[in-house]
Amino acid sequence: MPFHRTVETPVGRIVISERDEAVSRLTWTNEIALDETLLLLEAEKQLLAYFAGELQQFDLPLSYQCSAFQQRACEAMRSIPYGNTVTYGELADSMHSAAQPVGNACGGNPIAIIVPCHRVLGSSDIGGFSGEGGVETKIALLRIENAIPWLI
Repeated sequence: MPFHRTVETPVGRIVISERDEAVSRLTWTNEIALDETLLLLEAEKQLLAYFAGELQQFDLPLSYQCSAFQQRACEAMRSIPYGNTVTYGELADSMHSAAQPVGNACGGNPIAIIVPCHRVLGSSDIGGFSGEGGVETKIALLRIENAIPWLI
């Protein structure tokens, strides 16, 4: 049975979803969900600590409800250190894939922020972001991490 908890963040209202004792989705929404499982409360605590600049690496069990390729892409994104960025091409090279399917996988990331797709940039621009607020949210997340000082 899925559980959901709404968290107010600097980049909007986010619902964290839990399925089978793992975080399975992070979604921007206007809805309010107040489930209080131990995992959702911990995920909320870590998310708020991230936005406060007090957490650099999430330590939560994750469950990807997506294709095997998408799961590989999510794990590759999780390996990008806080405050660093890579290009879609560099991420694709690390996965022995092409940039376009990796870009699509980044866009379909079911657990944005916790799985840091915002750390993946285009080779000549900031790239896209499929979460609420689009590129502006991506830039806000990168600013929190001081990952793109040329934009600050």
